[in-house]
Amino acid sequence: MLLCLPGLNSAQDYLEVTAPGNRQPQLAIAPPVPLSGTHNAELGKTITDIFAFDLTLAGQFTVMPSPPGETRTGIRAGEFDLAPWQAAGANLLVKSGYIDNGATITMEFRFFDVSRGKELVVKRFTGKRNDQRKIVHMFSNEILSATTGETGPFTGKTAFVSTASGNKEIYLMDYDGYNVQRLTKNGSINLNPDFSPSGKELIYTSYKRRNPDLYRRELLTGAEARISSHPGINVTGAWSPDGSRIALAMSKDGNSEIYTISKDGKQVVRLTKNEAIDVSPAWSPDGSRIAFVSDRLGKPQIFVMNADGSHVTRLTTSGTYNVSPRWSPKGNTIAYCRQEGGFQIHVINVDGSNDIKLTSDGSNEHPRWSPDGRFITFSSSRAGKEGIYVMRSDGTGQVRVSRGSSADSHPTWSPHW
Repeated sequence: MLLCLPGLNSAQDYLEVTAPGNRQPQLAIAPPVPLSGTHNAELGKTITDIFAFDLTLAGQFTVMPSPPGETRTGIRAGEFDLAPWQAAGANLLVKSGYIDNGATITMEFRFFDVSRGKELVVKRFTGKRNDQRKIVHMFSNEILSATTGETGPFTGKTAFVSTASGNKEIYLMDYDGYNVQRLTKNGSINLNPDFSPSGKELIYTSYKRRNPDLYRRELLTGAEARISSHPGINVTGAWSPDGSRIALAMSKDGNSEIYTISKDGKQVVRLTKNEAIDVSPAWSPDGSRIAFVSDRLGKPQIFVMNADGSHVTRLTTSGTYNVSPRWSPKGNTIAYCRQEGGFQIHVINVDGSNDIKLTSDGSNEHPRWSPDGRFITFSSSRAGKEGIYVMRSDGTGQVRVSRGSSADSHPTWSPHW
């Protein structure tokens, strides 16, 4: 259990970070120091590496090394000199200290506006030793909150499909690829995980009883229920924003159509009614509309309809094969994949305007947004086998987070963990 001591956050509102000219603010990460006890070089490197990864990915800053004249003692205002940081051109500074108690760990973080000589955020956490990565991610979130007014998504988890066991099983990991945990162990094919709005449950399709059925799994207990097992497909399940309904594609009435079901699999409602193949529903953030894929015009394209199935309109008008839509958390854009040799990820405004290609290297699929809409996780074959990647929502900062040699795909980012 993590404990964050109250009363240590000195930031009253978010800071509009600026730097001379048009350059990004320079953010420095000071080497972590022991607040008591002995120095732990490995822990210090872990803290520094996590901050560097999170804050570089954020795209708000240029992360810079420590200046040569900086002393490593003290993290509180008055315990160290800001002059070396100012002389090196740092605009912002992260100071951190730790107390390593073996089984437990305490970390204290302080975020400074170097230019103004002002302390912006202070947090102190105590948790189990294996919470160390989560604790640092939590303060990265605080830094984004202090500089943008909106917390970061760095404590999120990614559910994904991996062949690490020899079969396609569902796994869970930190968003940056650490702390991998295997969830399913059925030796079959498992696909398309999707988090509930609370982040406490997953749905996914499994062939473990031969038919592609939809399952719901509680992450804490591992309890599992088969919630849609109609003959034919029960695939591409997606939770509604309020957690009360699940949209999915089923072929129980002949061809593949979009339906909704309650979370226990009851209250089946058919939304689409045509001879085409309709799959991959994706809810708008307010739950009023659903994007989906249909070949009703000959080739797969993205369509949007009201959540009751009415008022179907075509979204994509370019490209001949467009699939895998996912609505952004802010509701203004939809990410999807277009076949262009391999697949590439695009984003498009919900009115069909401003279609932008985000990827170009290898084949890239299954885009899923971070809960704050800043980032997109996706799978890519650019390094040979499929792996999980993360990028900013404008396509910049693309970085691989898969750390094994298996083929990894179908990622989805959890709500705040």
